[in-house]
Amino acid sequence: MARVVLASYMIRYPLGGNLSWAIQWLSGFRRLGHDIVFAERAGYTESCFDPTRRTLSDDCSYGCATTRRLLAQLGLEDNWFYVDSHGTYHGMSQARADAALKDADLFIDMGALGDWPAETVTSRRKVTIDQEPGYTQMRMASEPGIARALAGYDHYFTVGTNLGTCRSSAPTGGRTWTLAFNPVDPTLFAAEAPPPDAPFTTVMNWKAHPPITYGGRTFGQKDMEFDRFMSLPRRVKAPLEVAVAGNAIPRARLVGNGWRVREGHAVTATLASYWQYICGSRGEFSVCKNVFIATQSGWFSDRSAAYLASGRPVVLQDSGFSDVVPHGRGLFAVQNVAEAAAAIDEINGDYARHSAWARELARDVFSVDVVIPRFLGALGL
Repeated sequence: MARVVLASYMIRYPLGGNLSWAIQWLSGFRRLGHDIVFAERAGYTESCFDPTRRTLSDDCSYGCATTRRLLAQLGLEDNWFYVDSHGTYHGMSQARADAALKDADLFIDMGALGDWPAETVTSRRKVTIDQEPGYTQMRMASEPGIARALAGYDHYFTVGTNLGTCRSSAPTGGRTWTLAFNPVDPTLFAAEAPPPDAPFTTVMNWKAHPPITYGGRTFGQKDMEFDRFMSLPRRVKAPLEVAVAGNAIPRARLVGNGWRVREGHAVTATLASYWQYICGSRGEFSVCKNVFIATQSGWFSDRSAAYLASGRPVVLQDSGFSDVVPHGRGLFAVQNVAEAAAAIDEINGDYARHSAWARELARDVFSVDVVIPRFLGALGL
């Protein structure tokens, strides 16, 4: 049994996607018999988002209540703490939190760069799992604070299947990166048939932050890639829908091209609403951020893994993950709108089998039973 502290985002941004991402890891460690503690700290002032009021403040009460309730369902109601911007501890006492950070076999930083100063974490091993393969490494070259924050880890993991290989042009920031998919716990999802008229959907952020320039090139986000697939609803009979948040969303253009459009924050207001949205879908169609496509870093989404675990086939723009992840049954890696249309038609032509294959892929490749032991094995634990 390993003693693990997992640092992620649940309290500061308690929306369904973030909650689901962290819950998979926590549920997996718990189910596999490991001692797991969830940790989070403010990092900066006014960092707590309240989805009921759509405001940012230092008030962590909504996020703490949500996290406490969800962790109680996993039997972890006493195994979490949050350090707010004033240094006040919520959940576990400071003494218990300090002991957890000191005694743990492993501290896992899920991308909270700079939030955990080295002197606060004295676990035997300190690792990070990069969620933005290529983008993070470009920031390391241009932002000294990011480079410093990433300097003190014992091991570096990434969700990018190709990062650090000849298959990707992304920089590595001078680090060796080991693949670790974001896992999914299939036991949290019931593989029930979707409604007959269910659309293919996705949950996405149109443009969360500015483009980044590296090596004389500018790399963007999903807004740059979606145009390639804008005409997809005209090519398939199945309805297509996007639950989208972010800046400069071209809603009228999306609707004009046949997309159904939902408000992203409404769909992800809670973990329950997020999972209900996935389970109410026929499958997923999604694009990737331009930086992942341009560098072929191999990014694969925890959200897509949740669709697969629900028995919902996935059609995903190929960021290079097709070099590593089995595809063509339940999961399709596509490069253009014609391939996307063909994949959706193939799924609809034999939906029951593709649904079963999707869940099988989630179990065999992305399940906590596969990902977490492999992750710990890479660390000798």
